[in-house]
Amino acid sequence: MKETAQYLKIVEWSEEDQCFVGQCPGIIGPCCHGDDEVQVYHDLCQIVDEWVTTMLDDGKPLPPPTAGHNLASKLLMEAA
Repeated sequence: MKETAQYLKIVEWSEEDQCFVGQCPGIIGPCCHGDDEVQVYHDLCQIVDEWVTTMLDDGKPLPPPTAGHNLASKLLMEAA
């Protein structure tokens, strides 16, 4: 498993920006956008890969994982 698989990646539609916006909580906030949801997700995964590689190369500890901790369910419950 890639280390980046430990982090939840979110792509959502932004009414304000009228495009899809990608972010990875714990790693990077809104960092990519576009009209194609799949392309934004692809771009987001690449950005997260680069951030994790940079952190490891710099000897910095990675943030706690966000995937696999029911974060998506918690977010949905908070939104309700």
